[in-house]
Amino acid sequence: MDNKGFISIEYLFALFILIIIALGLLFFASSSISSSLNIEDSVSHRLILDDLANQIAQVNSNGVGYSKYIKLPSDRGYFEIIVEKNKLTMEYSDKKGETILMFANLNEKYRLVSGKSYTVTKTDGGIVIS
Repeated sequence: MDNKGFISIEYLFALFILIIIALGLLFFASSSISSSLNIEDSVSHRLILDDLANQIAQVNSNGVGYSKYIKLPSDRGYFEIIVEKNKLTMEYSDKKGETILMFANLNEKYRLVSGKSYTVTKTDGGIVIS
């Protein structure tokens, strides 16, 4: 400011540059936070899928008549898991994840929903999920 109270052009230009830099940093920070939340969501759903595959493998490795009670979590939103002959497929929020089931003998296709409870049983005919 000069003696009469007017703001000079240099101060306005410097203020404008500072605002542009601050907006750039804000945009970068928001995209970084969004990316980390997306990664966290993907990892948490992947852990659910891998845990279910391990549970089915445990039932498969034990003898006929062995069963295990499984409760899918509901605190991570709605998701569906499709259990087929040799793979698990999870669908959630327009995303899809798959994992392989080794040596599992599933004769039917099952659709598991978040928040529900299921029993995985090994029978003479293979593994049954009810």
